[in-house]
Amino acid sequence: MPLPKVCVIGAGSSGITVIKSLKENGIPFDCYEKGSDVGGNWRYKNDNGLSNIYKSLHINTHRDRMEYRDYPMPTNYADYPNHEPIQKYFLSYVDHYGLRKHIQFKNGVKKAERTEEGIWKITPEKGPVKYYDVLVVANGHHWSERWPDPAFPGKFSGQVMHSHSYVDPKIPVNCEGKNVVVLGMGNSAMDISVELSRPGVAKKVFLSARRGAYVIPNYLFGKPLDKLTEYTPHWVPFFIQQTLAHLLIRFGVGKMEDFGLPKPDHKFGSAHPTISQDLLVRLGRGDIKPKPVITELKGKKIAFADGTEEEADVLIYCTGYNIKFPFFDEDFISAPNNYIPLFYKMIKPGINDLFFVGLMQPLGAIMPLAECQGKWISQYLTGNYVLPSKEDMEKAIESDQVKMQKRYVSSTRHTIQVDYDSFLYEMKEEMATGKKRSAKLGNHLPIEARAEFLSEGRHDSSKSSRTSKKKLVRSR
Repeated sequence: MPLPKVCVIGAGSSGITVIKSLKENGIPFDCYEKGSDVGGNWRYKNDNGLSNIYKSLHINTHRDRMEYRDYPMPTNYADYPNHEPIQKYFLSYVDHYGLRKHIQFKNGVKKAERTEEGIWKITPEKGPVKYYDVLVVANGHHWSERWPDPAFPGKFSGQVMHSHSYVDPKIPVNCEGKNVVVLGMGNSAMDISVELSRPGVAKKVFLSARRGAYVIPNYLFGKPLDKLTEYTPHWVPFFIQQTLAHLLIRFGVGKMEDFGLPKPDHKFGSAHPTISQDLLVRLGRGDIKPKPVITELKGKKIAFADGTEEEADVLIYCTGYNIKFPFFDEDFISAPNNYIPLFYKMIKPGINDLFFVGLMQPLGAIMPLAECQGKWISQYLTGNYVLPSKEDMEKAIESDQVKMQKRYVSSTRHTIQVDYDSFLYEMKEEMATGKKRSAKLGNHLPIEARAEFLSEGRHDSSKSSRTSKKKLVRSR
């Protein structure tokens, strides 16, 4: 039997590993990419109009933890390389597996909708409407800027920008010789603050924190810190891991409040940690001035919760992103407050021909997790995996949500949070379980290849098209 045809939206780090698995399993597909090349957020000066990274960006996960398991990074790469070798790695991956010819560059998806026949109608930005049996969404979740809501009272007369727009100290706003306030405690806030605080760049840098966070270095005791978690078995209870991590940070790094930062109101592991090798040193040297949250904007001055005010020329919001799917009608699928209930962050119960890939915030890198999801989708579409029932998937989602609410601080930042090692292990376990389910049922294809037939019918005369639809209904 012919395999279903798949539409993949996005050729970033998640999209390219999905199409690699589809190709290996003989599954027909098209991949739509708004930009002129692959790489997504890791492509510097991406022309897709969505992705943007700053010039000094480095990965904050060790290269061994970030690489695809089927395609290791070159051993001569640094532990934490910048975006240039990472982009070269993605280009090499695409060329090695012959994927480039399957990607429609400079052609995003304008609209994706399900027809009455249960087929995906895809309207690309260029070219005619096409029909597919399956849709894979890999459009990323670091492109739609999230601003403080509600906004701070008052008005700021200086220049305001979101970290998503930041490229370097001069672009898009010249910060040299200026007083700059950076709001946020995530990785972007750390990187931008450190860069602007270097001698000869900004005049003064103030780091405003809405809440406390744990800042951990890339290296501890001479070893890459995130590599140490590889030696922790997945079955070790979280509270034990958390206690050990607390001791490690407490004695290896110190108290956050000793550096002028607010004391975290949660235990380590209950919020996404911030990784920076340089921030605490810059705070200790006085190059960066810590401040509590902003309370009011007063023209050229900014007031903070401790009652102090500082003159500022530039205000940079490092306040995260919204999860959005611009090609879907919001009534069909959306993520209010950045929450979308998905089975393993991938499948919406009741819709067995729609998959989200890379829609997660791991304590680690997304790439190996997206790679696993791509293999999972391919196994499913070739009849080697069967999904649990809709009810069982909903129960699993609810159970996961309860665990997340107990563990993590309530925040839009943690709605898609996962633990890298345990999540990867659990996905593989579910794949193995689903493989057994499929074998018992005879390894039948879960989705019939109907899109090509429907496409042909749509291009016939109205009479033959109606006839095709009748045949299609009888064949289901």
